[in-house]
Parts: sequence; C-alpha cells; structure tokens
Amino acid sequence: MNIGELLANTLSPDARLRAEATRQLEVISRDHWTAYMHMLSQELVNEQAPSHIRSASGLALKNSLTSKEKHRQEEYNQKWFSLEQSLKQQIKSNAFLALASQDGKAGQAAAQFIAAIAAIELPINQWPELMVNLVQNVSEGQNSNLKQASLQAIGYICETVDSENLAAQSNAILTAVVQGARKEELNSSVRFAAVSALFDSLEFVKENFEREGERNYIMQVVCEATQSEDVRVQITAFGCLVRIMQLYYDKMRFYMEKALFGLTVLGMKHNDEKVALQAVEFWSTVCEEEIDVSLEIQEALENGVSSERKNFQFAKIALPEVLPVLLQLMCKQDEDVDEDEWNVSMAAGTCVQLFSQCVEGLIVGPVLTFVEANIRSDDWKRREAGVMALGSILEGPDPKLLETLMQEALPVLISMMSDPVIQVQDTTAWTLGRITDLVINAISLEIHLPSLIHALLNGLNANPRIVSNCCWALMNLFEQLNGNSYRSKQQVSIMSPYFENSVSSLLRVTEQTINENNSRTSAYEALSTMVTYSSMDMIPIVSRLLIVILERLEQTIAFQSQIIGIDERTNHEKHQSNLCNTLTSIIRRLGSDMRSSSDRIMTILLQLIQNASRHSIIHEDVFLAISALTSVLDGYFCVYLDSFVPFLYSALSNIEEYQLCSIAVGLIGDISRALGDKVIPYCDNFMTHLLQNLQSSVLHPNVKPVILSCFGDIALAIGSNFIKYLEVVMQLLQQASTIYSTPDQGYEMIDYVNQLREGIVEAYVGIVQALKEEKKSNPLLPYIQHIFRFLAVIHNVHDKSESLTRAMIGLLGDFAEIFPRNQISSMLQVEWVNECLKQGRTKPGYSSSTKEVARWSTEQIKAVINGK
Repeated sequence: MNIGELLANTLSPDARLRAEATRQLEVISRDHWTAYMHMLSQELVNEQAPSHIRSASGLALKNSLTSKEKHRQEEYNQKWFSLEQSLKQQIKSNAFLALASQDGKAGQAAAQFIAAIAAIELPINQWPELMVNLVQNVSEGQNSNLKQASLQAIGYICETVDSENLAAQSNAILTAVVQGARKEELNSSVRFAAVSALFDSLEFVKENFEREGERNYIMQVVCEATQSEDVRVQITAFGCLVRIMQLYYDKMRFYMEKALFGLTVLGMKHNDEKVALQAVEFWSTVCEEEIDVSLEIQEALENGVSSERKNFQFAKIALPEVLPVLLQLMCKQDEDVDEDEWNVSMAAGTCVQLFSQCVEGLIVGPVLTFVEANIRSDDWKRREAGVMALGSILEGPDPKLLETLMQEALPVLISMMSDPVIQVQDTTAWTLGRITDLVINAISLEIHLPSLIHALLNGLNANPRIVSNCCWALMNLFEQLNGNSYRSKQQVSIMSPYFENSVSSLLRVTEQTINENNSRTSAYEALSTMVTYSSMDMIPIVSRLLIVILERLEQTIAFQSQIIGIDERTNHEKHQSNLCNTLTSIIRRLGSDMRSSSDRIMTILLQLIQNASRHSIIHEDVFLAISALTSVLDGYFCVYLDSFVPFLYSALSNIEEYQLCSIAVGLIGDISRALGDKVIPYCDNFMTHLLQNLQSSVLHPNVKPVILSCFGDIALAIGSNFIKYLEVVMQLLQQASTIYSTPDQGYEMIDYVNQLREGIVEAYVGIVQALKEEKKSNPLLPYIQHIFRFLAVIHNVHDKSESLTRAMIGLLGDFAEIFPRNQISSMLQVEWVNECLKQGRTKPGYSSSTKEVARWSTEQIKAVINGK
C-alpha cells in the first residue's frame, strides 16, 4: 500500500480502516522517517493525486516538523538536520513546485510546510534564498495560484518565525505583500492572501513605520482594502487596523483625523457581522491602548520622571459618534445563537465597558438616556441591552456618582430577575454581580440587601447560565460586606443572617451530576468564598459543611471504578477538583480545629492522588489542600509525611506538568515552615530534587524562582544544619543573579527576571536569618560582596515590586545585625543603601509593614556605622 492510499484511509468514514492507516503511518514515521518525508513530499507535488490527499500530505509534513513542546521541537529539528542535503533540497524544491499548483489546497499545504522548515532553518541562517524566492514569486509571477500560495507562505513564516530573524528581509517582504494588497490587484484571492500576510508581518516592520512616506503608503493600502468588494479582504483589513493601533498607537494621530474614524464607524454599521466585529474591535483596542498609556503616564509621575508617551484621547473625541452606534449594536442579539459564540452584541458591550474605563464620567449621561428609554421596553432585546449598558459603565466613572444612580436602579434590577426571558435574567444577574463587585456602597443593608439575596438565591434554581452570575454576585457580597468582620474576627457579621440559607441553596446546585455552563463549579467557588469570609458565629455551619464535603469526596472515590468514557472521567475529576478547593477553604477557616478530622482528610487526599492518572488535574488541587493542612497542623503534620513524600517526589519529578511541580516546590516550603527542625531527615531528598530541577533545561523557567525561595524556607527551618548545602546553593544563587532583562525582550522576560530576583533575595533572607539565629555568620563571609553588588543592581531597577524592596531592606538590616562592624560598615555606607532605606520609609503607597521594616533596618545600620 503506497503513502497516498494510507493518507486516503486516514480520512475514511470506516473507523477501523482509519485507525489502521494512522497506525501504519506512525510506524513508518517512527522507523523510516527519511523515506516517510520523501514519500510525503512526492505526494504533495503529485498533480495526479486528489486534492484532499495532497493537502493531507502537506499537513503530515508540517506536523513532522512542528510541536508546541520545546523538547519535542528540538527532536524534530535534529531529525531534519540529519537528512542528507540533497534530499532536503529535493523536499524543499517539491514544496516550492506545489506552490504553483492549480490545486489551491495543495498550495496552501505547501505554504504551511515551507513555514515549518523556515522556523527551523532561518534562526541559524540557513535557506537564505527562501524569502527572495517567495517575494520574486509574488512580484514577478503571472500565475495567480503561485502568487496566492507564496503570499500565504510569507504570512505563515511571519507568524511562526521570530521577528529578529526576518528583520533583514522586512523591506522585501513588505514590498511583496503591499503590492499584492493594492486595489490594483484584480484577483481577490491574491489580495486576501496579501492582506493576511501583511497582518502577520506588521510586528517586524517597525523601521518601515518610522519612515513617514512608507507608513503613509501602508496605511493607504490598508484603508483602501477596508472598502474592497470582497468581504474576506475587508475583514482582514480591519484586523490590520486593529493590530496597527496596538503596535503603533503613537503614530496614529494623523490617520485617525483623516480616515480611520470615519472608516471604522462605517465598518461598525456593515451588514456583514464579521466586518462589524472587527470595526468594534478597533475601538476596543483604542480604549485599551489609552488606558495603558494613562497608567504609564501616572506611573511616571509617581516616580518623578517624565513619560515619553502621549494620550491623544481618541476615545474621548470619538465618544459622541461611536457610542450611539455601539448602543444600537447591543440590541442585535440573536436568541438562537450559542451563548459562548462571540457576536457583535457582546463585542459592543465589551467596547462600552472599555470606553467607560477610558473616558470615565463622560459616558454616564448618554448611556443613562439609552437605559431609561429601553429598560422597560416590550422588546426583550432592548430591555436586555438597557441592562447590559447599565452594567457596562460601572468601572471608570466616579463611584460616588454611580452609587446614587445604582441606588435608584437596584429595585428595578432586582425585579427584573423574574423577567420571562432568560437572556434578560442572565444579563440582570451579571449587572447585579458588577454592582456587588464595583459599587457595593450603593446597596442599602436595610432596603436592598434582603430582597437582593432573595432574588439571587431564587436565581440558583434557574437556567445554569444564570446560576453562574448569581454565584458570582453572592461571592462579592460575602467578600465585600464580611471582609472586615473576618479580618477582625468579629463574632457576628452583616451576612450572618443569610449564611445558612445560602449554603443550603448552593449545596443543592452542587448536587447536579453535570456541570452545565460551569454552574456547579461556580456554586462550589461561592461556597469557598463564603467559608473564607465567615464570621465566628458561622463556624458550626462550616464544620457541618466539612462533613458534607468529605462524604462527597469519599463517594467520588468509591464511584471511580465505574467511570466509562473520557467525558465522564473529565466531569468526575472536575467535581473532585471543586470539592478539594472547597475543602482547602474550610481547612484554612477552621485552623487548628482541623486536627480531629486530619486523619480522615489525609486518607482521602492520598487516595485521590493514588487513583489519579499522571496527568490528572486533581493533583494540583490535592496538593493545595495538603498545603493548607500543613499550615494549620504545624508540627503535627509529621505523622503523615512518610506516607505523603513518595507522591511529593513524583510531582517534583513530573517536570512536564510544571504547574504541579511548582506547587510541589511550594509545599516543601510549607512543610519546612510547619515542621521546623523535624524536617531535617527529609532535607537531603528535598534538596536533591530541588537542585536537579533547578539545573534542568526542560523544566519551565517559572518554577525556578519558586525553588530559589524554597531554599530560604528550608534554611529557616533547619538553621545551621543548612551549612552542608550552603556552598552549592550560594553558587546557584550567584549564577541566577547574572540573568538580566532588557526592555526590548518583552514583558514576559522582564517579569521572569523580577520573579527570579525576588526568589534570590528571599533565599538570601532565609539563609541569613537562619545563621543569624545560630550566631554563625562566618560561612557567609565569602559571599557578602557578591550579595551587595547584586542588591545594588536591583536597587537601580525602576519597576521592582514592593515585596522585593521590603525583602532587600530587611536583608540589609539582617547583615547589619549579624556581622561585626569591621566586616560590614563600609558596605553599608554607600549611597544606594541610603536611597533604598529612604524609599522604604517614604514612598507613597508602600504598606506600613514595609515602612516598619525600613525603620528597623535603618536603626540597625546606624548602630553599625556609629560603632554602637
């Protein structure tokens, strides 16, 4: 059987035939990869083969070279490099030949495959002629199919290859895609491919956007494309405008005045909803950018520096024209549409929310006029739009203004929870959730609260989509109104009269066997929040709830062997996850009272881990419950440790599930804090796993800051016993401290380096305090100068977190306290130390705990400098 027949069989309606063909292809791919790639390449270029077979071969080729998993992608790269050069060249040539095929699907598949090769070769400066040839196909070719497929290839390459590796080709790429995107291009499919490729290339043509002439031409071509007769071109062109606004807001003032304002307002009124969606998205993006610019300007002012950004207030200027269109679009609901399907009504509502955050109080008047005209309409769509509009302006305007308005609106909204139309009920519940979240002071405890809770509890018996919003509103009420009572450990709280009835109503929701619209999960989340913020008089009810949750967990364990099918297993595990999360909240609330139930709880939790598959979602939630238990049991938790550590080590070794691994690392810290020096017998194994993970090239980077911080927890727990690990840990901390970020590396890298530095400082704090207690400073002497150099670097970082600043300042105080004056005095008498201490004492917005640490450290350092 040849490769074409196997590919055909993978698409067969016969499940047996399909499975066997897939198995055979996997065997060939695994055992004869070179032949597999060659045969697929031949099938892709075979003009006699059916279209769907050629397309399948191209997809198989692409999948043979691409993976979202980093280590798997590296394997594919090495396999590709291992092919003989002549065969690689033939495969590439076949792919290029397929671009010119009259079979458009084959051409598109070839374009995807070419992009997959490019992602491997371009970063190491191979295949230099690739972009030249593709651009030539577009600019010189007469074959429309070739031009279209080549443009698709350029787009895919721009989408998948790092922009740095394409910067040198940006002029040629831009020339090709802009030429294809012009209104003079008569073939609409070619123009669509060109505009799509332009969208994918926008991020790396920054230099071109800096040059006014080139920028003007690009903007002209995109604006003209929004007026194309081909709807596909229009949609993609508006998508380009959205992306351009994201990337080049600072360059958009001229174009907003001349064209974009009018084009996008017309676009929002377009008969085709997909065009209207993109036009609405444009204004959402304008608002998002201006919100970000305002925050940047505000942050610069707080730090005493001038901002390079300017807010052009496009949203404010456009509000009188854009808002009425958005409000009318909110009336275009489709009662038959899937509630999860994004539509123009939802998009308009989201856009109004963003306008509200952006222009603040200016939006209130026109929206209220719309609400008053529609909220009592006989047309349910206008009623629902009125409620949606009201809920959409609750973030941004002055809360005092909103409080007065919402006090008047609440009786109407509460009554609308009984509206005969589900969509109106759902939006009303959402709006009540927004009020309880953002304008809680509008709710009169005597006038509104009883009827509001009654309406929300009734809503728990309604359609599942309404249940989720009712749960959210209840969560907000308990958190906002009970927060102070919980923190001050008051005996009775505002929400005490409603607690028991709310728990009973939510438990009824959680009894359902399915989780439609996430309603069961929402009910469990509401229970968890209520438990967290319960006052002391509610503790007996929380204790009874604990029994219910434990019984349900035991029932799920007993039922596990009867599960059939993936969907049923997923639903079952999600239910167990919800139960574990609720249990975690109960454990934290009941505190040391949990000891009488801890044996039963640990038995259940260990059974859950034991029964779960390696990749089950339940592991993380079980570990979080155990983390809570360690915190409330303190040293008593040691009786469970021998039974638990095998599962802990397994999670630490499961580096593919990095979030679980991170939780496991945090759990070592929890255990160390809870057990103190009782953890010493386990520390060698803990440290071995942590050090191995820290040096792993496969483990997700986000776990590593958590590991560094964990070293500090272990040190604090075992004191001078940590000296045996000191040399290797300090070397690793020094290595980690050499990692820097630059502004052009993006927020993710900057955030990662900040987390890494925070982990390093927390490790130093734990180690120094551990040895301080033992009065053993000498082992730290070889590292002290490096630590100070590292702290000086961090001090000069503009956007470090308050917690990092506090940890640094505390560490300086610890050094002053632990080291003799002759060893430390000169290091403490440098300008950056004074600046750091002053910042901790005086910076606006810093918490009292940070200021207290700064005052203490200042006193310690003064004592050293003055020789006291």
